Parts: sequence; C-alpha cells; structure tokens
Amino acid sequence: MGVRFTFNLLRTPGVRGVSILKAMGELSVTDWAVLAVLAEGEAYGFQIAQLFSGELASIWRIQKPQIYRSLQRLSSRGLAEMIGEEAGRGPLRHRYRITDSGRAQLEAWLETPVELRQARFELRLKLLFLYRSGREVRPLLERQHERYREALAAFAKLPEQEGLPLLVALWRREMAQASLRFVEDLLSRSGR
Repeated sequence: MGVRFTFNLLRTPGVRGVSILKAMGELSVTDWAVLAVLAEGEAYGFQIAQLFSGELASIWRIQKPQIYRSLQRLSSRGLAEMIGEEAGRGPLRHRYRITDSGRAQLEAWLETPVELRQARFELRLKLLFLYRSGREVRPLLERQHERYREALAAFAKLPEQEGLPLLVALWRREMAQASLRFVEDLLSRSGR
C-alpha cells in the first residue's frame, strides 16, 4: 500500500472538476511516479515497469503488478487514459497517456514540499522528475527548506518523559536535521 498524503492547502479546482488537493490525498507515491513517467510521453505498463526496475530503481522500485494497478487507478480518476491496444507475444499491450487533468495535478504535486515522513522517497522522486523534464528544482528546494526548518523548530523542546516519546522525538529531530542539510547542500550547488 502506498504512502498517503496530508496537506494544509486551499482546495484548487482541477481541469475536470476534481480538486488537486483531493487527488493528492488519494494517490500513492507509486501513482505519482507512474503519472510523472506518462508526462514524459505515452507508454505501455511494461515500459514503465522496465524504467522502475532499471534506470529509476535506485530511487523507487515498482513491481509490474503495482504499475498496472496504478494505471487503472489513474485512468479511473481521469488522470491518464488508455489510447490503444497492441497485440504481440503474450497479452495485449495497453498504451497510456496523461490527460490534461493529470498534467495539472502532477504539476501541483511536483511543486508541493513533502512532509518529513515522506522525505526519503517522495522528495527524491520529485527532484528526479523535475530534472528529467528540464525544469528548475530551486523553487521546490526553497519551499522544502522552509518546511524542514519548521519541522526542526517543532523538535526544539524534547519531551520530558523517557522511553518511546523521547526516542521518537530524537529520531525525528535527527531526520529533520539530515533532511535540512540535504536540501541546503542541493541549494548551494544550484547557486543559492
């Protein structure tokens, strides 16, 4: 099961009347990654699976069944559409493309900073797809920097009690510090 998102943003109408906020809350990281691949061009499920078991596997590995379920979810929500079938050896191959609504919602997702819990994979995926599309990563990094500074400030006062509450707070503080350093390093390399 994919990671679910929570956002504190205003609802923004999507192209087909679906709010971008609603789609963000319902889609998994895998769904967003598949949608981002479709934004690069039409593709078969098998082609997408090859990308995530090869070139993109160092950031996010997606198994073939997950790709096909994701394509079905994206299609049912009007974010992607099947545009043809092709016979070959084995089962029919279905070709998909992103819809206008899918593109608008993907843009909003790519520009939205992640919560600390989703930093490990989601932020790297967003940066990867921004780089692959030739877009500037700096605006996302600046918003992400602010989000991590806020997260770190929340851990300034550690819990009084020992045990699990302290363990969790210390772990989250360390993750916030490491994530902040990561973003600061990327910003310094992009000419901050």
